[in-house]
Amino acid sequence: MPPTLASLVHHSALKLTVRAGGDRLDAPVRWAHASELADPVPYMEGGELLLITALKLDAEDREAMRRYVRRLVGAGVVGLGFAVGVHYEDIPDALVDAAREEGLPLLEVPRRTPFLAISKAVSAAIAADQYRAVTAGFAAQRELTRQALTEGPEGLLAALAAQVDGWAALYDASGAVVAAAPEWAGRRAARLTPDVTRLRERPAPASSVVAGPENEDRVELHSLGTGRRPRAALAVGTAAALGTAERYAVHSAIALLTLITERSRSLHAAEQRIGAAVLRMLLAGEPDHARAVAGDLYGGLLDAPFRIIVAAGGETNGDALGALAEAAEAAAARSGEVVLVVPEGNRLVILACDGGAAVAACCDHAAAREAARKADDDELVVGLSAPAGPIAASTAYKQAEQALSVARRRGRVLVEHEHMAAGSVLPLLADDAVRAFADGLLRALREHDATGRGDLVASLRAWLSRHGQWDAAAADLGVHRHTLRYRMRRVEEILGRSLDDPDTRMELWLSLKATTTE
Repeated sequence: MPPTLASLVHHSALKLTVRAGGDRLDAPVRWAHASELADPVPYMEGGELLLITALKLDAEDREAMRRYVRRLVGAGVVGLGFAVGVHYEDIPDALVDAAREEGLPLLEVPRRTPFLAISKAVSAAIAADQYRAVTAGFAAQRELTRQALTEGPEGLLAALAAQVDGWAALYDASGAVVAAAPEWAGRRAARLTPDVTRLRERPAPASSVVAGPENEDRVELHSLGTGRRPRAALAVGTAAALGTAERYAVHSAIALLTLITERSRSLHAAEQRIGAAVLRMLLAGEPDHARAVAGDLYGGLLDAPFRIIVAAGGETNGDALGALAEAAEAAAARSGEVVLVVPEGNRLVILACDGGAAVAACCDHAAAREAARKADDDELVVGLSAPAGPIAASTAYKQAEQALSVARRRGRVLVEHEHMAAGSVLPLLADDAVRAFADGLLRALREHDATGRGDLVASLRAWLSRHGQWDAAAADLGVHRHTLRYRMRRVEEILGRSLDDPDTRMELWLSLKATTTE
């Protein structure tokens, strides 16, 4: 610990005597400074032991001494050393009383003790304290390294918590708590997830200091990783600000966890390459070969129903796919699932267990993006297949691509293939190309009706809706069936197409629906 007034008083060579403020000698001394200025306060930083001979002070003026001592206390001076036998044979009562009133420790410095000796004693004690801190820091670094090598991140966090006499927690890319030490710290760390999320939005490396939940402690947050997007974060909670030794321990933990994170990234990249090969084999209809290549890495995933997710990111939003992949991988890691994530340029393919946490995380992530997106955003678009097995992987992939295409046309973030199949085809007509085709096909009929020579469009709609039944369609229109027959012949003449052709009837009906779809 740094030197204190008490340690200086007990220093046998200095022969200091306490004249006031004896109950405050435990104050740490940052430096010893001699000044004969009548007002040395502008040159104080706080924490100093001020040494004086009262060369320019009227130390017997009680009011002047009260003002002098009061300003020293306000500036954070922790003690006042007065040299006797220089200008005053004893410390004047006015100064002693002022120091006692303000609670400022006042030390009598004998004539044979030079101020330089006090300064050297303070400097030596500070240097010794710093040496002890550095030595303790190196010892902590060795212990943290040993724990990281033998016990992994969990052992490292336990050692760090012991070093700082507090707690430590590791967060994954999504802001979820991966590990904490001691065990009770997990719940406390989880309440800081919003702060970790805000930290991840800043360029790495980044750090911040926040108050713990309900102001229980002081928490330092540090991002981990060397990339532009931090892949993890470290939280360290303590009752007070960290000392030098504790600071060494925290910095060592950051370095070690960054190395672990970067090593994990390399392994992750290798796994992704294997995953890409497995996916290609599945899509090529070779599930047995895919299982052989996957081995224990992805083998369990291929033995149960899975879903395929195909996502595309906008050109101006390159982080969108990375955020989706992180959400899926973090959820899978927390639940013990296996997930296959394969980047494909500006697209991403995810193969995950049906009904599992990874699929749910992707849906939740898409829903959050949907709620936050703006109309002109170049955003993430996601398609989700129906459940499938290894033999039907290529079908599931096509389903996901179809759902992705529909999501893009509808301006949605996520569309599930099952919802497409269970719904109606009519929403798909809300496409500019379809509407342009419909307008072109029906334009001649609408132009004819605009002249007031008949109502061909309404008659065509009624006839098609009644499946070509003349009497029923004529009754709906309130006209004679011969009138309706005449109008349908005019439709054929204008369009140059026969209404007996089922393709023609289908195109006309869909065109009528497309031009009335909001």
